[in-house]
Amino acid sequence: MHPDTWPPIYLYTAFVLAALVVGWFGIKMTTTARDLAHETGMGEALMGALFIGASTSLSGLTTSVSAAVSGFAELAVSNSLGGIAAQTVFLAFADIAYRRANLEHAAASAENLFMTALLMTLLSIHMVGIAVPDISFWSVHPVTLLLLAAYLLGIQLLARTHTMPMWLPRKTRDTPAEKQRPARRRPEGMPGLWVRFLIYSSVVAAAGWFLAQLAVPIVQNSGLSYGIVGGIFTAVSTSIPELVVAVTAVRMGALNLAVGDIIGGNAFDTLFIAASDVAYREGPIYAAVSGAEVFWLADALIMTGVVMMGLLYRQRHGPGNIGLESTMLLLLYFGGVALLGLGAV
Repeated sequence: MHPDTWPPIYLYTAFVLAALVVGWFGIKMTTTARDLAHETGMGEALMGALFIGASTSLSGLTTSVSAAVSGFAELAVSNSLGGIAAQTVFLAFADIAYRRANLEHAAASAENLFMTALLMTLLSIHMVGIAVPDISFWSVHPVTLLLLAAYLLGIQLLARTHTMPMWLPRKTRDTPAEKQRPARRRPEGMPGLWVRFLIYSSVVAAAGWFLAQLAVPIVQNSGLSYGIVGGIFTAVSTSIPELVVAVTAVRMGALNLAVGDIIGGNAFDTLFIAASDVAYREGPIYAAVSGAEVFWLADALIMTGVVMMGLLYRQRHGPGNIGLESTMLLLLYFGGVALLGLGAV
């Protein structure tokens, strides 16, 4: 029986249970990813960007592509861009969970800064697609190929930034040093760690996808547009794994893993629109977006810029013992939600 036909009490119960599954296995996945980052020498930021960010984003990818195949272009695009904005504000929640110092101060690294610049570049490429929406080859916009090429090149350069950084941020008493090996070696060794990570990430991805399937019928009678439903409800639902991972990572002291998961996951999320453009057969998907999607793109780009300034400025303590950039992220995101909810966009 499809969730669309479920009674409301079943929907809410299933949503809570799926969120608990994400929370439980998300904690296990984060712990395993931290050990892998140290064991392989990959580093927490790169591990968060490449593996955790992509794993926790699979549910959002299937949601956007499914919407595009069904002809709901606005839902597909807003799920991607709204998800990026939602995941960025999760950095503020992670900052709140880390009480020693501001997260952006302690987690400043060459890799995190590079990922933030890469994310801003990828978002700007989407702006080009929206500015010239009607160009296409076989109903696919050229920006789609450009976006994929930029992402792959960016990941290659990110790996080089980790192995041969050309500059390093100043170390302070609030900058934790990454361990080169796990504090407690697991008996199964590295292959066993990878198997555990694949199992946990698969469960998290499946539960995240199920959350997204439940979100649409929960709000289908709200009368809201697909742009608002995708940008707020499905975007937040598919982003719950990122929130769990980010908060878990900072609680265990893996700060670069937390930031890498969010920023790296956001970079991967920009590819949702590329995949949706291929799946959407009524023309280039950029020609079907509305003002809500443009708003989410602008909001996500501004929020990412705030994160970059926070990583560069590195304020130790701010209002309420969180960074000023975290305060700005909260205002930008929830202010945007309020504007959309009031119909101002």
